[in-house]
Amino acid sequence: MSPSTDIAIIGAGPQALTLVTHLLQKKAAMRNRFVVIDPAGEWLHQWHHQFRALEIPHLRSPAVHHPDPNPHALRTFAEGRPDELFPPYALPSTALFHDFCDSVIQRWNLADRVLAGTVQHLELCQVLGRQRFRLSLADGRQLLARRVVLAIAGGTPQIPNWARQIPQTYPSQRLRHSSQIDLRGLSLAGERILIVGSGLTSGHLALGATARGAQVILMARRQVYAKLFDAEPGWLGPKYLKGFQAEPSWLRRWQMIQQARNGGSVTPAMLLRLRRLERQSRLTFYEQCQVQRSEWKGDAWRVHCSAEAEHDCIAHLPIDRIWLATGSQMNIDRWPLLADVRATHPIEIVHGMPVLDHHLRWPGCNLFIMGGAAALQLGPVARNLFGGRLASDRIVPALVKPSLGQSRPAASLTA
Repeated sequence: MSPSTDIAIIGAGPQALTLVTHLLQKKAAMRNRFVVIDPAGEWLHQWHHQFRALEIPHLRSPAVHHPDPNPHALRTFAEGRPDELFPPYALPSTALFHDFCDSVIQRWNLADRVLAGTVQHLELCQVLGRQRFRLSLADGRQLLARRVVLAIAGGTPQIPNWARQIPQTYPSQRLRHSSQIDLRGLSLAGERILIVGSGLTSGHLALGATARGAQVILMARRQVYAKLFDAEPGWLGPKYLKGFQAEPSWLRRWQMIQQARNGGSVTPAMLLRLRRLERQSRLTFYEQCQVQRSEWKGDAWRVHCSAEAEHDCIAHLPIDRIWLATGSQMNIDRWPLLADVRATHPIEIVHGMPVLDHHLRWPGCNLFIMGGAAALQLGPVARNLFGGRLASDRIVPALVKPSLGQSRPAASLTA
C-alpha cells in the first residue's frame, strides 16, 4: 500500500462502485488517484452475501438503478436474459444484478482496486501545513489521504428494549437479528419461529423458514402493508425532491424522510405469498401486536405480548427461535470512525444525521459521506441504489474541480 493517496474511499459496496464509475467517466485521469478500502478486499462482498443469506430472488429497485453511469446499461446486459427482469418494473434477479456488476467492474478495470483492510481510526492532521487524513488500519498499516469518502452502510441493528433486557442464558442462535441470519444450511423442520417486523426482510425470512418446514408467526406493531418501493417513485425526481430541497428546516427534512419511508413495508407480490402461506396454516399473522417480554424456559421461549389482557396471543406457545427483522438505526454519533472529526469539527446533527454541505462534505474538512447518512441532503432514497447516483452527482464535481475543493465552515451552512 502506498503511504499516501489523493482520495481514500472507505467501503466497497454499490455506492462506492457508483462513485468510482462516475468519477472515471468525468475524468479518466483520476484512475490512479484513489484507493478503495474494504474488509473483504473485493467489490460488493457484503451486498452479495446479504442477498444470498436471505435467499432474495430479485431486487426491489428497477433495472435503471445500478452502479454504471449509463442508466440503460443493465437492460442492455439483460437482453439475452429477459426472464430475469421481474414485473412490474423490470426488477433484476439477484443473479443478473451480480453478473452485471461483475461486468461493470471488468469494463471499468476496477477488479484490483479494492485493498483488503479495516479502517479503525480516522484522524485529521497537518502535513507541511496542509490538512490531511491519517487512516489507521486494524493490521497496523497507515495511509495519508487528502480527501476521504465514507461509503459505508453505517446503520446499527435496531434491537427492541424487551430483547435487550433478556439475560444471556439462552443459546445464541435462538435469538438473532436479521443481519446475523443465514438461511442457507439451517435445519428448521418442526420448529416454531417468531419473526418480529413488518418489512420486506421479515417476508424473506418467513418464506425461507416455511420452505424449511417451520411454522412461522409474523408479529408486527401495525398492519403489514404493501407498496412497490420503500419510498414513492416521486422521490427519484423533482416531483418530491424539489420541495424537499426547498425546505429550510433540517428537522422538517428529517420528518419528511420518516414519513416517506414510513417504516417497513413488503411488496404486493410478497404479501400475496405470505397470505397464501397463512391460508395453508403455515404462517400466522399477529398484527398491531408487540412483544412485551420474553424469557428462555427449558428449551423454548415464552413470549408475552403487550395486549395479553385482551387476548391469549402466544403466551401459551413454546417458541423455538425469535428473529428480529427490526431494521437498523442511523446515528453517526455512534460511529467510532468519526470521533476525531466530530471533536475537531463539530457540526449540527439532526436525529443522528449530519448536516453536510451541498457536495455531501463535512463542513470544514474534505470528508464526504454517501449512503443513508446523507439523507438530509438527498432525501429518503439516499441509502438506495439511486441514492448512490444522487450522491455521485454531488461529490464528483468537488473531487475533479479545484474551484469546488474547499469546504466551508459549518456556521455558513443553510438548508
